[in-house]
Amino acid sequence: MPIQVSNPQVSPDKVLEIQGLYKQFAIGRWGRRRIVRAVNDFNLSLSRGEVVALVGESGSGKTTVARVIARLYKPTAGTIRLNGTPVPEKLSRDDLLAFRRQVQMIFQDPFSSLNPLHSVRYTLSRPLKIHRLAAGREVEERVKDMLERCGLTPPELYIDKLPHELSGGQRQRVGIARALSVGPALILADEPTSMLDVSIRLDIMNLMLDLKDEEGLSYLFITHDLAGAHYVADRIAIMYASYLVELGPSDDVINEPLHPYTELLKSAAPKPESGLKPERISTTYDIPDLTNLPPGCPFWPRCPYAEDRCRGEVPQLREIEPGRFTRCVLK
Repeated sequence: MPIQVSNPQVSPDKVLEIQGLYKQFAIGRWGRRRIVRAVNDFNLSLSRGEVVALVGESGSGKTTVARVIARLYKPTAGTIRLNGTPVPEKLSRDDLLAFRRQVQMIFQDPFSSLNPLHSVRYTLSRPLKIHRLAAGREVEERVKDMLERCGLTPPELYIDKLPHELSGGQRQRVGIARALSVGPALILADEPTSMLDVSIRLDIMNLMLDLKDEEGLSYLFITHDLAGAHYVADRIAIMYASYLVELGPSDDVINEPLHPYTELLKSAAPKPESGLKPERISTTYDIPDLTNLPPGCPFWPRCPYAEDRCRGEVPQLREIEPGRFTRCVLK
């Protein structure tokens, strides 16, 4: 499967490099077997200390990208490098353990991601013991330190609680503490605020940014919320129907979108300062079926600017200006 895409890079100091990533799933049985093309021709890099927000609607492929990076799914094709070293398709138990220490996930649902039978103490001490980072009394000291750093103070009030005894925001703070406990270089945050009350979301995003600055972390922040992406991210990557369709500095993507789909997302975002309902780009088609993508640009059935040439080949991701990429033949 040939890849002819420019690889968007911003710095030689890369924590993560993804080149030509594809992920397909087979569904159905016997004669009804179909292929879901969940991720196509995906290229991205993250520098040390950088936050990249991966934005798209449900079904765009953004969570699949994170799960492939985390080795929860095997890639169909493509290369993933961590700190400059290719991650092999098959990892030994020891290599997988070392990989897990470098790459951690924060999950969308803070309740289902925590074992309901395990206390906060157990949840946070377990990674330290598995990775042999602490023993004896030092384990509890480090657990309490992580609780304090994640805003659960005094730690004695939370350390022996079970997940059902915590609020949604407190559970997510425990999830963040668990991810940070092993000292990762990269955190994959899969919609970490979407299931929280609006009043708590900003607190969680600020906590993550503070911890990033303290630890020199890199985040791939996955979200459907363009406003939240703008708040946390240095760069924004937009996904649509399995393809990366735009990538650039956060302010540029928000203020001057290059791709029509980014315009649609922007028009649908709430504008609280105006008190008005968001305007929407008129579209007449739903998100395409990933088992039967349309020929040409996957967005053309919904695009208000579509021309005949958009129905040809899938556009390549091109650098339109320094650091700004789009997958659109009209640019």
